[in-house]
Amino acid sequence: MGKKMMHIALEAGDVGKYVFLPGSPERTEKIAAYSDNPREIAYNREYRTFVGELDGTMVAVTSTGIGGPSAAIAVEELHQCGADTMMRVGTCASVSPKVSLGDVVIPNGAVKMEGVSLHYLPVEFPAAADFEVTDALRRAAGALGLVSHTGIVHCKD
Repeated sequence: MGKKMMHIALEAGDVGKYVFLPGSPERTEKIAAYSDNPREIAYNREYRTFVGELDGTMVAVTSTGIGGPSAAIAVEELHQCGADTMMRVGTCASVSPKVSLGDVVIPNGAVKMEGVSLHYLPVEFPAAADFEVTDALRRAAGALGLVSHTGIVHCKD
């Protein structure tokens, strides 16, 4: 038995490479229901985790709570448990008249108006999303007939 992470209460091997990251613990169960054989494996503070399978591949869903600081804790600890591809999913606000309630927003970059990222990289380093992941999300939204918008978002703690 390995070392349990202090906050997410998981250990190496509990999750696979892929993790969806909603903010709310209540959403983890709803998201996990789209996978095969979903089961809850941990719940500590705001961090609730389910695992399941998509097309035979292990996936996890872990809630992060609100804002960058608690999300950074989840991402750091999930990485130590074996995850290497994590995607934030959830709700957001928009000031653009082009974006309507229910539309999908796919960020390709972010204005960093928070403090967490400064602990990883200098302020001059841009917050740019991985092109292949962004493009795959855009194509998937189109294939599903969803209205989507790709662009720069604004992040706060």
